Formats: sequence, structure tokens, C-alpha cells
Amino acid sequence: MAHPKSRISKQRKRKRRTHYKATAPTLTTCQTTGEVHQPHRAYKDSDGNLYYNGNLLVQAPEVVEETVEDTDDED
Repeated sequence: MAHPKSRISKQRKRKRRTHYKATAPTLTTCQTTGEVHQPHRAYKDSDGNLYYNGNLLVQAPEVVEETVEDTDDED
């Protein structure tokens, strides 16, 4: 069974891990819709349409709003 030859100190461990950094994703603005998105990725606009490279891929389904009339029949 494998085991470490010697204990790694906190300082040595932390010095090794200084190179592990989180980077912010690169963002671009679409010239067609004006949406901010990651490059080379499909993205949705505020209406729900799916775009890639400035071209419409999938159009969002139409939302039909039904109005309900209140019928209060109180005697």
C-alpha cells in the first residue's frame, strides 16, 4: 500500500497550490441582439430565442395569455 515518504508541510502544500487560480470567463456582445454571452456558445436572449454566432437557431414558442373573467354571483 502506498504511503508518503515524508509529511508535506502546510507552507509547501500552499506554495504548490498558488498556481491554481479561478479565471473569469471571456464575454462578448452579440452584434445582432446585443446580448452578452460566452464566445462559441449558443445563448438565449430575453425573449427565449436560441442564437449561435448571431443566427437564430430555435425560436421560442409563443406564450398565449388566457384572461379569466371574474363572475361573482353573490345573492
